[in-house]
Amino acid sequence: MRRRLFKNLFSAPVTEPYAPDRREPLEGAGEPLRGAIARRLGRSLAIRAVDAGSCNGCELEIHALNNAFYDIERFGVRFVASPRHADLLLVTGPVTHNMRGALERTYAATPAPKWVVAVGDCGAGCGMFEGSYACVGAVSKVVPVDLVIRGCPPTPVELMRGLTLLLMRP
Repeated sequence: MRRRLFKNLFSAPVTEPYAPDRREPLEGAGEPLRGAIARRLGRSLAIRAVDAGSCNGCELEIHALNNAFYDIERFGVRFVASPRHADLLLVTGPVTHNMRGALERTYAATPAPKWVVAVGDCGAGCGMFEGSYACVGAVSKVVPVDLVIRGCPPTPVELMRGLTLLLMRP
């Protein structure tokens, strides 16, 4: 025990090498998003995330937007629990037969004007679930889609850039 204690006290720490700050791409995507939201809405953008039957890879990246590193709320984006308070629906995964009705009701409950963003390769065209007996198809087969953000899964920075492109459209 004593030998182990001294070994730990006098050995060098084992850590990862220093990496330069990776916030540059984040700030480069966040500032235009903040400006687009301010010009288009004059208030924060409210998003309702809907999982229509995905593998949860895209949800992990969407949840990362709220963590301490990305902190998307500082750019004027917030996630809401009800579609009645949302400006935008962020739909992930291929739409399954069981989720079709729920997605249609969520779309109907979102007040106009509204946007729908299909996230990931699965939302765009079923991805790896194409041909499955359980899938209706892409999100665009159920509700009108304004933007598709491709990737398996798309990174949080790609999600922010996609939202900026959507808000900058005339």
